[in-house]
Amino acid sequence: MSTATYVRPEPLQGSARMWGTVALSAATFMNVLDTSIANVSLPAIAGDLGVSPNQGTWVITSFAVANAIAVPLTGWLSQRFGQVRLFVASVLLFVLASWACGLAPSMPTLIGLRALQGFVAGPMIPLSQALLLSSYPPALAGTAMAMWAMTTLVAPVMGPLLGGWITDNMSWPWIFYINVPVGLLAAFGAWRIYASRESQTRKLPIDATGLALLVIWIASLQMMLDLGKEYDWFHSDLIVGLGVVFVIAFAVFLVWELTADHPVVDLRLFARRNFWGGTLATSVAYGLFFGNVVLLPLWLQQYMGYTATDAGMVTAPVGLMAIILSPIVGKTVHKVDPRRYVTFAFLTFGLVLWLRSRFSTQADMFTILVPTVIQGIAMAFFFIPLTTITLSGIAPDRIPAASGLTNFARITAGAMGTSIATTVWESRAALHHAQLVEYVQRGSEATQQALQVYRNAGMNAEQALAQLNRVVDQQAFMLAANDVFYASAALFMLLIPLVWLTRPQRGGAGGAEAAAGAH
Repeated sequence: MSTATYVRPEPLQGSARMWGTVALSAATFMNVLDTSIANVSLPAIAGDLGVSPNQGTWVITSFAVANAIAVPLTGWLSQRFGQVRLFVASVLLFVLASWACGLAPSMPTLIGLRALQGFVAGPMIPLSQALLLSSYPPALAGTAMAMWAMTTLVAPVMGPLLGGWITDNMSWPWIFYINVPVGLLAAFGAWRIYASRESQTRKLPIDATGLALLVIWIASLQMMLDLGKEYDWFHSDLIVGLGVVFVIAFAVFLVWELTADHPVVDLRLFARRNFWGGTLATSVAYGLFFGNVVLLPLWLQQYMGYTATDAGMVTAPVGLMAIILSPIVGKTVHKVDPRRYVTFAFLTFGLVLWLRSRFSTQADMFTILVPTVIQGIAMAFFFIPLTTITLSGIAPDRIPAASGLTNFARITAGAMGTSIATTVWESRAALHHAQLVEYVQRGSEATQQALQVYRNAGMNAEQALAQLNRVVDQQAFMLAANDVFYASAALFMLLIPLVWLTRPQRGGAGGAEAAAGAH
């Protein structure tokens, strides 16, 4: 399509705008839902496919890593094929991958299909933002992005609750099958409304070397993190090899991308203080947040006796306060220093995780629920202000690249956060188990009393000892979860000075574009 003949389409009107918004929001909802819906279903998936629940976290990390690799390609693909064609194709391929995930006969197959699902999902969120902004006049761009942001906040709320209910009342494959009707309707609606509004296309060279290096260093890093706990970390030649591949590929990637004419990732953006400070704060904070989002339902189901539905009900309210407060934050973020909002968010995250670090095995549902509700406040003051800081002062023509790079870093950090949280949890649990066992001696009065209680309940000596070991396991994993929560709270406090190193500019590239990149 020639640049001389291309005319940017006028904003949509009336019912076309409404149905276009519904179609784009449905696709976004489906995409974001799949990042959290599997969290509470991991034990059921792992049990059915014959692996440990912690190995099952690959179901989450494979999706996130593949998604992170695909996001930087969105700009090149949309210019090559057009935004509308790419968006519809992405949605249809996502539907096909979801259907295949539900049919997966083994964990390796499911992990591979989840990676495919994450890869084809990469363009969906950036393109839904772009198409939605083109549907509204500039005066309503903020409103459009507020509506879009609400969708991305409702999805994580619904994910654990819906995933838990489906797992308990149907079977886990249905967490993937539900994408099929939603995706088909979204693709049909988007094509009917936006096909005549296709964006400008042109042939651009692709940085194949940069892309290959990107895939190699992300894959080797993620495999090192996920396999480390099974192979005793750097005592294993495999883990050492993965570490060497990661370091070399990452170093070559940095040099190549900084010198390439058409880099797949524009690393020159990191020369800006606001960008590197905002991106680093966003990535670390999201990695901490997402790692704890995965850890909490795992602990509840494995060691607190919660069903998937109950675990979903406990984790679902995380978005309630975010849904209420996000529109207020979006309207006031340019009147208030966004660094103040982010500082408040990190302090609130720290409070939430400190409260969780005080959990015991006697904690009831209300005790566990309170920090989850409070966390929604932090979410509202986290995404939009930090993205406003990150994009502040960047020229409009560089905002798509900047937003894509920030989202890439955030998604990658989320996958790393999952691996690190579950690895540290297992490692600390082994340490606490060893320490607790020192106090469980056959000669101690407390041990004999406990064993006598189990024998009175009809257990033989071997069963009583096994039950006592399960109690020790429960306490060890609770203490390990407390350690992860407490360390995460401390790290949120350490991120606050980083935020104040930035210097957000008034009237810079915040606005609708910042809101669009916030999720």
